[in-house]
Amino acid sequence: MRRRPSLTTDDVHKIVAACKEAGAKLKREPTVAVVDAGGHLLHLERPDRNGVITIDMATLKARTAALRGRPSSAFEARVKERPGFLMVPNCLGVEGGVPVLFEDECLGGVGVSGIDYDDEAVARAGAEAFGK
Repeated sequence: MRRRPSLTTDDVHKIVAACKEAGAKLKREPTVAVVDAGGHLLHLERPDRNGVITIDMATLKARTAALRGRPSSAFEARVKERPGFLMVPNCLGVEGGVPVLFEDECLGGVGVSGIDYDDEAVARAGAEAFGK
């Protein structure tokens, strides 16, 4: 039998707070989604001014990072090389999703949407806050 660590509610709140803090430094408010290792939603927060599409975008970016164990931007690159990867279910080849890692094991993902080209940097700030 194998025992596997998992994200707690406190972990998730820490990740979201770090994303919000990183977004505030850019004077932006991100939509933030955090998922577990199976890509299941643990937390979603959308600021009032962000469009409803950012909900699905952030969630799919987080899920892509969690299921693949690498940033969603890596999946974006893979899709450019081999368009058939667009058929992978529940994954989105757009930057903004980062895996949450612990001792080289993926525990989930954080996805950010609604702040344009800074999505991945803000998601990375959240993932890095988990390890601190």
